[in-house]
Amino acid sequence: MHGSAGAASLEEKRGGTYANAMYSVASACRSVLLAAEPLDKVKRARAVARDWRAGRLAFAFEEAMPDRPARPGRPELLPASRMPKRGRGGSERGRIAMLHALAHIEFGAIDLAFDAAGRFGGQFPREFVGDWLSVGADEAIHFALLDRRLKALGSAYGDLPAHDGLWEAAEATADNALARLAVVPMVLEARGLDVTPATVDRFRAAGDERSAAILERIYRDEIRHVAAGSRWFLSACEARRIEPVSEWKRLVAARFRGALKPPFNDSARLEAGLPRDWYGALAAEGYV
Repeated sequence: MHGSAGAASLEEKRGGTYANAMYSVASACRSVLLAAEPLDKVKRARAVARDWRAGRLAFAFEEAMPDRPARPGRPELLPASRMPKRGRGGSERGRIAMLHALAHIEFGAIDLAFDAAGRFGGQFPREFVGDWLSVGADEAIHFALLDRRLKALGSAYGDLPAHDGLWEAAEATADNALARLAVVPMVLEARGLDVTPATVDRFRAAGDERSAAILERIYRDEIRHVAAGSRWFLSACEARRIEPVSEWKRLVAARFRGALKPPFNDSARLEAGLPRDWYGALAAEGYV
């Protein structure tokens, strides 16, 4: 099965082939990952989160997650080194480029959340799955808001090139739940906490209050997402009797291909369960 064409909806599976057996959370997560078209992925993500909250998904992991999620024909995916410069968001063209880049991040973040739930959920209590399905539904809403804003500005998701760095991080951590938590929410999403306030200020200075309001909503939600990653990382380390700070630093050094760059939003990171003694030392040691 590839893309969304062969993946039946949850409603179809409950009413048809799967009428006599509860649909599993692994199957539900896989259906999100295999939805190629943005609108389909957004709808599936939100439906799976609702089904979980309603108790309609079995806590079962009999299906493996795909090596890669399905993707639409656009945007063109380029290596990060070939991506055009976006500017700082002052002009309308610069703001569109920034919104498109953020929409692509949120689109990829949908898959990251559902992959985490479907790939690693069996290693954790049920609440882990609930947290990441909720995160995935948030990311779907974020993407939809950004895509709608792009359309209001005369553009749309797919009009500009993008890169695949988020899924590369997923591939680098596909075999290790602690590594996934360490790298994705606790490094990549935490970086969003650092840069978003200044981006909001630039949009507001340009008179684009609507875009600024969307980014502020995303920022507030991302604090909760990073906090979920930090909480489950700490919980897993405690269960395995591993010292968490040194383990996080080890995993980031081994599995993260990018750089930890200041300035850091220390207050937002602390609210999300990431005190400076976690990441400050790595930055000082050359991960900048």
